[in-house]
Amino acid sequence: MTIYQSGQLNTNSLNVPDLYVQILQPQTLALNGVATGRIGIVGTAAWGAVATPVIVGGMGDCLGAFGPRQAMATDIGTAVNIALLQGASDFRCVRVSDGTDAAATGELAGVTLTAIHTGSAGNAITATLVQDAIITTAYTLNISHAVLGSRTYRGATWTALATALAADGAALVRATVPATVPVLAAGSVTLAGGADGGVPTTAAFLGTDGASRTGMYALRGQGCALGLLHGISDSTSWTTQAAFGLEEGVYMIATGPAGDTIASAAAQKAAAGVDSYAIKLMLGDWLWWDDDANGDMLVPPQAFAAGILGGLSPEQSSLNKPLSGVIGSQKAGLVSSGMAATYSTAELSALFGAGIDVICNPAPGGAYWAVRGGINTSSDADTADDTYTRLTNYIAETINAGMGAFVGEVISPTLFGDIRAVLLGTLSGMAGSGILADSTSYAVVCDSTNNPQSRTALGYVRADVQVRYQGINRFFIVNLQGGASVTVATGTSAT
Repeated sequence: MTIYQSGQLNTNSLNVPDLYVQILQPQTLALNGVATGRIGIVGTAAWGAVATPVIVGGMGDCLGAFGPRQAMATDIGTAVNIALLQGASDFRCVRVSDGTDAAATGELAGVTLTAIHTGSAGNAITATLVQDAIITTAYTLNISHAVLGSRTYRGATWTALATALAADGAALVRATVPATVPVLAAGSVTLAGGADGGVPTTAAFLGTDGASRTGMYALRGQGCALGLLHGISDSTSWTTQAAFGLEEGVYMIATGPAGDTIASAAAQKAAAGVDSYAIKLMLGDWLWWDDDANGDMLVPPQAFAAGILGGLSPEQSSLNKPLSGVIGSQKAGLVSSGMAATYSTAELSALFGAGIDVICNPAPGGAYWAVRGGINTSSDADTADDTYTRLTNYIAETINAGMGAFVGEVISPTLFGDIRAVLLGTLSGMAGSGILADSTSYAVVCDSTNNPQSRTALGYVRADVQVRYQGINRFFIVNLQGGASVTVATGTSAT
């Protein structure tokens, strides 16, 4: 008896009677769906690596990576905080700067300590050198920050301490030891000189593509389903954002400038030439947000829209879903002072006709803040809904993530059957979870009818997949007939 791995045994060449055991790999009948709630955020911060996507799952992660929240419309921490409150929980955050940011520094016992990242948060880092009470030749270096955390290092020389700092991937500072190594001496210093720089340009937020990706392009390959350049309202960026969204399968959430009007927003969108299901444009009616660190702030609507979508399954629309933490808007004013203005049907019609969405109060379901349209910028009615973008990206990315395993296989009826089985299994799983309606919502063809020999001889294999999405109840009509003369027909239950 001999044991073989699958593919090692040529069953047509056997000539010795024996038992031959082939070990087959488990067959995958369905693909795991990709993440649909991951949000990519490009913004500013008081700390953290620049042009590097950072995994964030909560405010603790965000504060540790980017420092305290700032009272700025472009702040990463503010965007994460808002989106978390709407139900999102998975982020990839990229810090940008204008190049004038600086790292905090300080001198302790003849050695220069420099914060590992630029930003004003470094100015609150304290370094304390304490002599060991028992082994007097050893010293303990404590590096601490109220938000970024604390680290402790022990050594008998500055060289040893500097080496320990360099080896710690979570260190807050690095030490520059002069050629003549100073003697260790107890003391303390608070770093200073750290600067955030000015507000980066739109070009910095968009970034550069290629080997060294920055800004928005640093989100490539991060598996984000949603993306936003937080606080950037420059209409010249919208087509570039849309193009990135199409390439990466990311639903980009953009905004107009604060205090924008409907007419101006429509004109800017038309001038920009943006008409794509890959980007959702929010009217520049910015929202009031009660930030627990910086008080009442006027913030862009992007993180609210992205956050609510990030917490929803991909077949769901942002339309009419209650938002948390909104305390007013530019048009309506603060809730605490009594909201004065709302959007008329004519105004909403003009907005949605231009492919622009808005967050307002009331919503169709009552007196709460919600995304009012659930639309993107596409002028095609079939693709203009949130759900088209998200569900199309979800299905395409899921197929893209798993079907590549079939490349290199022998083209045969068995291959056709395996491909069809995996695709049908995947779509069946989506139907079972409610993403698709039922088994009549999809079909897969992968056989000789769409794979003629003239094509397979050249190495081509084709699978045709059709999927019918579920609609969104956008126009709910209830017919009411009332009056004393109305005849009401009542049915009797069957016995």
